[in-house]
Amino acid sequence: MATHRTGTREEWRAARLALLEAEKAHTRRGDELATQRQALPWVRIDKPYRFDTDAGSATLRDLFDGRSQLVVYHFMFGPDFTAGCPSCSAIADGFNGFAAHLANHDVNLCVVSRGPLEKLQAYKRRMGWSFPWASSFHSDFNRDFGVAHTEEDLRTGHAEYNFRATNWPPPPVDPASPLAWFASSAGTDWATFTRERPGMSAFVLEDGVVYHTYSSYARGLDALWGMYQWLDRAPLGRNEKGTGPWWRRHDEYRR
Repeated sequence: MATHRTGTREEWRAARLALLEAEKAHTRRGDELATQRQALPWVRIDKPYRFDTDAGSATLRDLFDGRSQLVVYHFMFGPDFTAGCPSCSAIADGFNGFAAHLANHDVNLCVVSRGPLEKLQAYKRRMGWSFPWASSFHSDFNRDFGVAHTEEDLRTGHAEYNFRATNWPPPPVDPASPLAWFASSAGTDWATFTRERPGMSAFVLEDGVVYHTYSSYARGLDALWGMYQWLDRAPLGRNEKGTGPWWRRHDEYRR
């Protein structure tokens, strides 16, 4: 016996057509938001950030790799981590495949983390990814863009994430909690894990000058998390109530 409301094909079609109008309105609103993003003022970047890459030391301008636009995914992989954040890893599984399409459209996609390059390279090989990944280990890049914080910043409430001050979250008391699992799966403790945050930032290169154009964090990354877009269209949706983190790195699922 089905636990959900059932109906005839005609009833389904009528309900689907009503939903279609709402989906179209949502799509049009998404188009409007994209236009607003692109209308944000550009902020000139003069700070001489340096990154470690497969090709050697690089500037922020070098990360464009000959293109006029750059999108950066701020991947949670701190200096003390032994593996990347499982949530960031799930997101990266999705964009790994379309990075080449962006590159062909004058947009370079690059992942940036504070972990040392050797750790990032090893994890990238483990995951089978091909996108460029740069280390900002010797740079203020992550902190300046709100995705890395010191212990003191978090303790005193001077850290900012998603454009507002935060000291979120305190270390969990229960080592068996879902939050503690995130940290332990990355080979670190919760307090250290939370000094890194996820996000994405966009930049443009014009007349030799790099400008920051956009950044997004927290639930603003939902649209980049490919599996959620599919789950939102599945019969039970995300179906996450009370389950904790149900996802794993793709090589950790039981076959």
